[in-house]
Amino acid sequence: MNFRNCFRIALIPVAALAWGSAVLAQSPAPAASPSAAPAPPAVSSPATPAPAPSATPAPAPSETPAPVASPAAPPAAPPATAQTPAVPPAPAPVQTADPFGEQITLEAKKVVIFKGTATWDSAFDTLIDSFKALTALLDKQGIKPSGNSIIVYTSTDDSGFTFLAEIPVEQDPKNLTKDMSMGKSPDGKALKFVHRGSYDNMDNTYEAITNHLDEKKLEAKDTFIEEYMTDPLKTAEDKLVINVYVPLK
Repeated sequence: MNFRNCFRIALIPVAALAWGSAVLAQSPAPAASPSAAPAPPAVSSPATPAPAPSATPAPAPSETPAPVASPAAPPAAPPATAQTPAVPPAPAPVQTADPFGEQITLEAKKVVIFKGTATWDSAFDTLIDSFKALTALLDKQGIKPSGNSIIVYTSTDDSGFTFLAEIPVEQDPKNLTKDMSMGKSPDGKALKFVHRGSYDNMDNTYEAITNHLDEKKLEAKDTFIEEYMTDPLKTAEDKLVINVYVPLK
């Protein structure tokens, strides 16, 4: 209970008692005259107000505690609710950069292979055609790929390159064409780089790879590998994600 309210409750009975005493103190004045025997009305007048002090103040203290509950009335919940928005929201996940030059070990996989050549001007279209030929063969025989499509560059020059388009499989397909064969994908230690975007921008990625090898004084083999993390037959060219592996000597 609030000290201020306690003080108010204690003060009210004291005031009532003082008021009653004042009335009683004034009542003996008519009693000083003995001849005024018929003054019962005057004598009764003190008796009439006498109950009034005891009756009138009594309800006042009993009704006064109503405000006493007011300090406890304000619930603590609203302030707590009001402070809830102040809690900082969970931080958004931070997108980290792709690893560049990560050392990994490639594991050999069974693959169906298409061997081809291409010029740099028609490079991507030629690679797509090779993947289409392999996919058509597998679809016709109901064989599902067991991994991502791969390109292995076996030689390059200023005019173009030779390559092996490979798709991992669990079973050997039949009726291979003269440009197709079964084999194993490359294995061993390599550095991993990630390219995002169109094939036409691969030159920038390979330039960065060359600079990385020179900076680290690393010697690569005469081949490099591209693993298409997005399906090149279904993905827009500018949305491609390609892992580039550079085997080390």
